[in-house]
Amino acid sequence: MTDDRPVLPTSGYGDHYARQATSQPDAMEAFWMPFSANRQFKAAPRLLASAAGMFYTTVDGREILDGTGGLWCCNAGHARPRIVEAVQQQIATLDFAPTFQMGHPLPFALAERLVAIAPDHLNHVFFTNSGSESVDTALKVALAYHRARGEGQRTRLIGREKGYHGVGFGGISVGGLPNNRKFFGSLLPGVDHLRHTLDIERNAFSRGLPLHGVELAEDLERLVLLHDASTIAAVIIEPVAGSAGVVLPPEGYLKRIREICDKHGILLIFDEVITGFGRVGKAFAAQRFDVQPDMITTAKGLTNGCVPMGAVFIADRIHDTFMHGPENMIELFHGYTYSGHPLACAAALATLDTYAEEDLFEKAIELEAYWADAIHALRELPNVVDIRNIGLIGAIELASRPGAPGARAYDVFTRCFHEENLLIRVTGDVIALSPPLILTRGHIDRIFQTLAHVIGQTA
Repeated sequence: MTDDRPVLPTSGYGDHYARQATSQPDAMEAFWMPFSANRQFKAAPRLLASAAGMFYTTVDGREILDGTGGLWCCNAGHARPRIVEAVQQQIATLDFAPTFQMGHPLPFALAERLVAIAPDHLNHVFFTNSGSESVDTALKVALAYHRARGEGQRTRLIGREKGYHGVGFGGISVGGLPNNRKFFGSLLPGVDHLRHTLDIERNAFSRGLPLHGVELAEDLERLVLLHDASTIAAVIIEPVAGSAGVVLPPEGYLKRIREICDKHGILLIFDEVITGFGRVGKAFAAQRFDVQPDMITTAKGLTNGCVPMGAVFIADRIHDTFMHGPENMIELFHGYTYSGHPLACAAALATLDTYAEEDLFEKAIELEAYWADAIHALRELPNVVDIRNIGLIGAIELASRPGAPGARAYDVFTRCFHEENLLIRVTGDVIALSPPLILTRGHIDRIFQTLAHVIGQTA
């Protein structure tokens, strides 16, 4: 048998791409950046050229401490050798394989590894390419499940104010961030929202879960009375709302939501795109808070951010409902070209190995108290109105400047990056932090000493 594989040059290409990846672009207008003030950014770019461990390096050679885990996704830090090697080997072995009526070994191996660390009874995995796709997949599964079991009238979906569930039409419909919704018309019909749980007046400066607000779970009973339980398919909530500025569930809130869903035959979906894979001290927040959802949506930390991938964990009873009828029939008419992509699977398997070898899921528990002490030490700084934390997640909420919401936190963000070599994230006037789980106490000290200095100097 002849080998028809092309013989590629061994030099030249890599150097060319490396130069492009590590230098200031000649032009920047063609790329419409996501969730960015494009004109503002392009007037003063913040460009990252490389990364390793806890640090980025900019195109001008500055080393930046990563206080955000990339974008909530690089839980094991950057350029980890095991993950890099796995992706390199995989691209040279199998670059792509179709997964519609075909397959390759890796997604089967990965799914088995994933269900082994998931909450009980979530023994099936549907692969996607992002958190947004995971959410839309879970919503579709919920609707199809009720129809398959003879309750097709259950079409209503319940989200929550301040919720973020990605940018697909399903996700923004159940999401509760006004700017993500208002430009795109009426969205999906039959969607309603629970009230959010942010209550600064009663819960300001809580360490861990706030004490007040469990009664907000009863909002679900109000919506059941309004719409009738027989019309409601699923409730989707983030155990910890990240993009809204780290909004924590009050003590007992999630368990009460679970009880109400069980009472009325409603599926409960946890969106753990941010909280999954060790961020709160367990593989999933469902385990940290001891609440069993019917589905969990994930992405981000699944591959440590290095290759796009998402996954939906699905309970046995939901999956098994579809496994009837002729065996030659497709059970669920849904999927993506890149579901279970070989590179993504290789990256995910190596990521899980890295998490396990370094006990990174436990790291958030080991450092949680030190992290909490460090972040709450900032409470007396000017303009700080609240501090929130759980695991290795933190938020510092600042008072807004009159007539300029978001401006004060943005100034802290830019000063941290340009002057102090620290990457943070801001949402409105909330500073959000989610560093890689490989950080040390020294990194924590540096993060909060820098923030104390910059917040103290920002009017």
